[in-house]
Amino acid sequence: MDISLTYMLEVLPQVLLYLPITLVLAVVSMAFALVIALVLAIIRFTEVPVLNQLAMAYISLFRGIPTLVQLFIIYYGLPQIFPVMSTMDAMTAAIIGFSLKEASYLAEIFRAALTSVDQGQYEAGLAVGMTKSQIYRRLILPQAAYNALPATGNIFISLIKETSLAFTLGLTEMFAEAKIIASSTFRFFETYLVVGLIYWALVVVYSWLQQRLETFLGRAYRR
Repeated sequence: MDISLTYMLEVLPQVLLYLPITLVLAVVSMAFALVIALVLAIIRFTEVPVLNQLAMAYISLFRGIPTLVQLFIIYYGLPQIFPVMSTMDAMTAAIIGFSLKEASYLAEIFRAALTSVDQGQYEAGLAVGMTKSQIYRRLILPQAAYNALPATGNIFISLIKETSLAFTLGLTEMFAEAKIIASSTFRFFETYLVVGLIYWALVVVYSWLQQRLETFLGRAYRR
């Protein structure tokens, strides 16, 4: 079969119409995941009794269950146990699933970043009269955030690509639209190539932005 560039250019705008849905899924899920992960990381870092064990169980559970299975449990399974969730739409279920999943990975990244900060800085903060909250806010967390940025960016890149799983819940995003188009035209290679190139472009753009951010934040640590 000949590859038709004309067909690919015709399909491109149709797929791009659903780009905002993909971006909303990725950005909103990542925002929630960051908050959840930060709480889990602080609990793990400070080793709060009981809560630490619960955090470890959460991380193990959500890292151990495939993303697709989690989405199905949340969207199809939970409404059977909690009828109030029967009104939950696919977008909400996908955001919940992605947020909980990525938080389990980010929590360990953040914990490692907190551990990487020299303990002497904490002691120095106490020595000059800073409170514990001031030490974490002004010294520990900014450095930990910089150390965690590369790995956090990788998680976000993975999340961008994982949003394609949302089509299994009946949510029409870029990949779902590509499936619809390919099924009607039978030009599967060109259609899926188009959507694949769009995901690649998103990753390239985000990687460039992250590199600029790392350069900007790194200025404070250059000697």
